Amino acid sequence: MNDTSAWSTRTFGNEDLLPRVPLPTLEDSCALLLEWCAPLLTADELTKTEAAVTEFLAEDSPARVLHADLVRYNASPGVRSWLDDFWRTRYLGRRDRIALNANFFFLFQDSESGGQVDRAAGLIASALSYKVALDSEQVPPVLLRGQPQSMEQHKYLFSTTRIPGTHQDTARVPSDEGAQARHIVVFHRGRMFRMDVLGEDGQPHTLEELADGLRTVLSTEEPQQFPAGHLTTKARAEWAASREALLAVDPANADALDTVESALFCLSLEDSSPADKLAACDALLHGDSANRWFDKAVSLVVFADGQAGINVEHCLLDGTTILAFVDTLLGTQAAPGGLAQGTPKVEPVRFVADDALQADARAAGQAFADYAAATATTELSFEDTGTSMIKKLGMSPDAFVQSAYQLAHLRSKGLTGATYESIATRRYQNGRTEAMRVVTPEMVRFVTVMQDPDADAATRREALRAAGAKHVARAKQCQAGQAPEQHLWELQMIQRRRGAELGATQPLALYDSPGWLIMRDDYLSTSSAPSHSIQYFGFGSTSSRCIGVAYVLLPDRLNIYLSTPQAVSEQMYAFADALRDALDELADLLAN
Repeated sequence: MNDTSAWSTRTFGNEDLLPRVPLPTLEDSCALLLEWCAPLLTADELTKTEAAVTEFLAEDSPARVLHADLVRYNASPGVRSWLDDFWRTRYLGRRDRIALNANFFFLFQDSESGGQVDRAAGLIASALSYKVALDSEQVPPVLLRGQPQSMEQHKYLFSTTRIPGTHQDTARVPSDEGAQARHIVVFHRGRMFRMDVLGEDGQPHTLEELADGLRTVLSTEEPQQFPAGHLTTKARAEWAASREALLAVDPANADALDTVESALFCLSLEDSSPADKLAACDALLHGDSANRWFDKAVSLVVFADGQAGINVEHCLLDGTTILAFVDTLLGTQAAPGGLAQGTPKVEPVRFVADDALQADARAAGQAFADYAAATATTELSFEDTGTSMIKKLGMSPDAFVQSAYQLAHLRSKGLTGATYESIATRRYQNGRTEAMRVVTPEMVRFVTVMQDPDADAATRREALRAAGAKHVARAKQCQAGQAPEQHLWELQMIQRRRGAELGATQPLALYDSPGWLIMRDDYLSTSSAPSHSIQYFGFGSTSSRCIGVAYVLLPDRLNIYLSTPQAVSEQMYAFADALRDALDELADLLAN
């Protein structure tokens, strides 16, 4: 179906026409695993991994049973992707805190529109305009090189909230609602307000009316409320227990929770203005948790000076979907719209809490503040490094910056470590992302040659171009669903979920092998967000020694937000210094 005129123009009109994610064979995934992990292993570690793979592929291996069950699941009615259960388990099954650990943010470009109220009202108005278009399937489906991308995630932009569970979380989505929500929840100084932004007939209020509603929030002399937002920072099972305690202590809390969880989205109005871009990024990543509901799919944050951004809960939404939303949001912000129907109804959202719950929330807030303080971050901006310049040098922009990351990491830490890069796979039904592993033999050779004082410029240039070409080839493999990690990981999760039922409980040595463990123990976790609408993108570090690398690579600039545990922060700052030099060095190498 190459004729683009044959594709539907309705938002969700192409979902059933998209190809399905290919389900690899066991042999293909194991072969790729060995190829991908080999550059990170010693000869002895590779030998042990090869032995584990041989055992994994044996005819009587439990892996055969697990894979057969995955084949069965993939062919089941209503299943669009063999990864459908994988995503639920991966995101909703995590038991640590999602605040800072999993949620991500975008810092928007600055706006010329007034101060805080005008900026916030404009964002609400644009979001409502987007929702109206989405409800009528008037948001055009995304096309990349003539190929439609899955729009499924757009169903979860509004009225979607993660609900904590003891063993696994759930997601409350718009289809769960009896009547469609017409309100948002506005946070200010830790107080929560319901603000009706759609009239009874579903028409948005005007920009001026929305601004009046926000002024009502800011001027309301509401006493300090129970800071329920703190509870959303807890580890998931602990938050689930606190939520049950809230529901048990007073019936009014069920209504308060319903108001928050069914809201179209949250809006946090901040009392302060960030001192600089790093402070703005940090506030978007964690901020004052009394003024947040981290379980909400979409939370807009507007500072006192009008700077703004978004914090996103990750279980049903990826960065590409949010970028499309934000691009529209900021592109139409000044557009008039809505129906005059008076100042929106604004009323406080109040929780009833006993002494135990009050102490619980205070402790959660303090623990999260301490956790945020134990996270080191920094931002880098390179106005002379962008896709335009890199393309003129004859190299893939992403391959160029990823090569620089590897060189900087070796120089700052003295080793080449496992590196993750997120690759979008929305060309498929229910497509999300694939896990790409950046360290290839070509990349190892490149960084080694760059550290060799006897290597001349021609040798270094050839090694860089070879590493870049391999990077592009591997990214295309991932885009085509040819990657080992998620397939093998899902087999492991099937064994945990249903191993006893399937008679496949025997431990599989592959999951304890050096190759599997070392390849997935990230030293760098990287992801890009190419959009003119944002200044920075960011997320927290993923392990005790990992550096999170979130980058915005555009024609005229490269902006990067780094995060890592405070205990190893000196390594992050050394990496940042080495990266400045590496980017210049690689540009000079290709230019001469």
